[in-house]
Amino acid sequence: MRELTISSSSGDCRAVIFTEGDELYTDMLEHVRAAHTSVRLECYIFGNDGIGGEFAEALMERARAGVRVQLHLDAFGSLPFAMSEWPGQLREAGVELRWFNPWRITRLLSLNRRNHRKLLVVDDEKAWLGGFNLHEESSRRYHDVQCWRDTHLRMDGRLASEAAEFFDRLWRGERRWQPATPDESGTYLVSNQNLRQLHRFRRLLKLRMRNARRRIWLTTPYFMPDHATQKAMAEAARRGIDVRLLTPFKTDQRIAQWAARAAYAKLLEAGARIYEYRPRILHAKTAVIDDDWCTIGTANLNYRSFFVNYELNLISDCKALAMALAEIFEQDLEDSREVTERAWKRRGWTWRATELIGWLARRYL
Repeated sequence: MRELTISSSSGDCRAVIFTEGDELYTDMLEHVRAAHTSVRLECYIFGNDGIGGEFAEALMERARAGVRVQLHLDAFGSLPFAMSEWPGQLREAGVELRWFNPWRITRLLSLNRRNHRKLLVVDDEKAWLGGFNLHEESSRRYHDVQCWRDTHLRMDGRLASEAAEFFDRLWRGERRWQPATPDESGTYLVSNQNLRQLHRFRRLLKLRMRNARRRIWLTTPYFMPDHATQKAMAEAARRGIDVRLLTPFKTDQRIAQWAARAAYAKLLEAGARIYEYRPRILHAKTAVIDDDWCTIGTANLNYRSFFVNYELNLISDCKALAMALAEIFEQDLEDSREVTERAWKRRGWTWRATELIGWLARRYL
């Protein structure tokens, strides 16, 4: 847990970075239990387990106390929770529960698009955003040292108010809503809930990579980039930029890892450096470019995040935040093994075959 002040041309706010689930969950639950007016919670995976139960109990207690509690869950990611007794208990307690893209035979074509956002806003004063879902897999209490490694951010002030509006617009189904567009400086939230915004995060990331002066450090659990993103990374490496990619060695989606490794060769040939995090599953989604640009949020570097799913990321030109994320990146490298070009060229045909399978399926993972 790291506390800092996010300073930018668009104003300052206090922030806390979390890299361990139990610390994050404790912090979130303390604020939920102390909420006075409202709790907005949006999540992809809300576990039908001990962690999900703790949050469900806290939400019900606040709803019974007269606090407005809104819970927006993805119908696919939270399917086990949806099939449990919890939804009925939540509604009975007064929690407003809504499912994103529920399963209906008349809406089969829309089921591919999921709500991958993870967002909590309490009393319009504090907001939490990042990669952590609410499930036991991210808790040391339940999974000891094998719990997932992720990154989340708590923010207050203006950013919390903005986060509340992003929640409200999607809650009400206002798909055509456009947030005020900054001049690509400062600290602000980026989503993709309509066609105009759909590719914005990808465009911003690609533009910063093309203008990078010193470094591009990327962390992602699922690396299945489109051609333009791969090209921007490779071109940056060829012009001498320190391009580093950190992905997990252990994974919960084997075929997604095959697809990621299929993209290694061209990047290694261009001079990029690739590392695989060894101790446990790495689920963080961050980027640091130079010393004055960074992002943290829910978007992976893959087709689903770029073109399909609903995502939400914080973009910032704050040096303090960028340096904090860079320090975390360097610490993760100490627990990682570098994939060298020489060793990668010597990999066997079995590996090459699995990479081909993964790459062909990359648009659907």
